[in-house]
Amino acid sequence: MNHDRDYPVISIGLKDPRYPERLKQISGHPKRLYCRGNLDILNSECFAVVGTRMMTSYGKEAVRRIVPGLARHFTIVSGLAIGIDAAAHKAALEAGGPTISVLGGPVDEPAPRTNLALANEILKQGGLLVSEYASGEKVFPSNFAARDRIISGLSRGVLVIEADEKSGSLITAKHAVDQNRDVFTIPGSIFSPKSLGTNKLAQSGAKVVTAVSDIIQDYSMLDLELPLSTANPTEAAILAILKDNGPASVDLVIERTGLEAPRIMAALGTMEIGGLIRRLGDGTYRIDR
Repeated sequence: MNHDRDYPVISIGLKDPRYPERLKQISGHPKRLYCRGNLDILNSECFAVVGTRMMTSYGKEAVRRIVPGLARHFTIVSGLAIGIDAAAHKAALEAGGPTISVLGGPVDEPAPRTNLALANEILKQGGLLVSEYASGEKVFPSNFAARDRIISGLSRGVLVIEADEKSGSLITAKHAVDQNRDVFTIPGSIFSPKSLGTNKLAQSGAKVVTAVSDIIQDYSMLDLELPLSTANPTEAAILAILKDNGPASVDLVIERTGLEAPRIMAALGTMEIGGLIRRLGDGTYRIDR
């Protein structure tokens, strides 16, 4: 497949109606963006997920626990770096959600090259590559700190998953604060160097996240027209029942779907963790919006 032909570089200036409105709000916004892929998601409701390149098993599991649920409500934005960034992009794609990768170099030469296959998969699945650097421009280390302001600038909020004391993801968090964006963090062990940065963020006032609902509930009162879908047929059947009936008991869900109780219970648990539904005090479930 000729990816350059299928996904040509498109240049967008400030006066172009496709230029993201939220990005215009930040100080030092790029005067021009270079894009490849689905331009329709540039002005969608975005949420950034970033973190260390040296991801641990804890960080990997945190991505699996949080990002799929976020991807059902937001376009996930990250930086294509190895580690948490790449894992966040992959989790969004696996959940069937779009994702935007903000690069520190030209979009026709995605870097790092070890994630070239991931960049191509993002394009194939309706995602987008974005950069302020034109084709042929050299890549300098300072580019990546500069691109972090775009990651946060596109987004309503930023979640940091694993970061040491000098992690580049803390630069993204700082930009988020300066841009009046929400900052969230996943706490970690006090003995793990990769949690020093995230724990420090928590001490500085970032909201601590242990489940995707900790993020979604902050936006539940906003008229975001958030998408709500799932490719899993059992989960889709449960969603249809909750949409039609409102809060429903497990027994009602089993009765209406005609499926076995263990299968329904497993699906309900997965959906709750993923932020699709919420369990109420009386034991019923409702859509978490």
